Amino acid sequence: MTLSNQLGMTCPIVQAPMAGGATTPELIAAVSNTGGLGSLGAGMTTPEVLTEQIDTIKALTDRAFAVNLMVLTEAEWTTLDAPIPEWLAAYYADNALEIALPEKPAQSFADQFQVLLDNPVPVASFTFGIISREQVNALHKVGTKVIGTANHPLEAQAWAEIGADAVCVQGVEAGGHRGGWLALSEADPLGLLTLLDQTKRVTNIPLIAAGGIMTATAITAAQIAGAEMVQMGTAFLTTHESGISAAYKDTLLKVANGDRVATTRLTRLFSGKPARALDNDYLRTYQAFDNQDTLPPYPQLNAMTRTMRATAGKQGDVEHLSMWAGQGVSLVRSESVAELMARLTSELAD
Repeated sequence: MTLSNQLGMTCPIVQAPMAGGATTPELIAAVSNTGGLGSLGAGMTTPEVLTEQIDTIKALTDRAFAVNLMVLTEAEWTTLDAPIPEWLAAYYADNALEIALPEKPAQSFADQFQVLLDNPVPVASFTFGIISREQVNALHKVGTKVIGTANHPLEAQAWAEIGADAVCVQGVEAGGHRGGWLALSEADPLGLLTLLDQTKRVTNIPLIAAGGIMTATAITAAQIAGAEMVQMGTAFLTTHESGISAAYKDTLLKVANGDRVATTRLTRLFSGKPARALDNDYLRTYQAFDNQDTLPPYPQLNAMTRTMRATAGKQGDVEHLSMWAGQGVSLVRSESVAELMARLTSELAD
């Protein structure tokens, strides 16, 4: 029996677990209730709020859903010792913004993981790193399926070796943060179809394809290339249930309407970790500093740019927002989750 059958899914669509408020409980439940797998992006969520959100999703759907966490070491989520880049400090000074740094740059992964054991969910997925075999076994013990994320075939192989149930292979086309952790793919990131082909050569673990998928044709192509399911993020950002700001959503729809150029780029400038975002003034102005060797690492830079991004969000200033988007962004539509899912499943059936 396939993993999608085990989860009771009636269509091969996994909604990407986008952190930062995009994936509301209503969005996740709507995806699961229409036969897909809704996913909560919880990497930035406190354990207390995570527990509440899981309870809310369980109240909104009796179907399978996933919770996604960002794998961080204790040193990573507790350390905030890098100096603020001079160009970023100058931006704050020029705009009369106070640099308000948190005590710690990220949430405790250990505490978040404990929530998954205390309040079990059907699926747990992970990005930015790999958990231990013991942690996989602990999740299996409470009835949770485990999905890893990979940008390179060796990462997928590593997830298979510790007993994961599936791996989401994320091509370079995907919006948002790169989910892998090995340096092998950074110099020459793999496109989705190449990544699928190379991964199938090293492991037979079930694969979920992610990266630029916006249409039924792309879903079918990924399945032909060896994926059991596909993961879609950008397509859900402009749904009515999406939790992104109105300014962010309107900007994506302007791209679809041809009123803004559909240019995206991989950048470290927002968080310190490579992520694909819609191009804007911030990325163009500071592109000379987009260098792994000089930028503070994730999640430290992410904490340093938080005030800028939060202020931009309040002011509707999309030129200083991190507008994560994949290369298929020009195909977004303003519609409900039910309409999006019905359209794709209908096209798949034709």
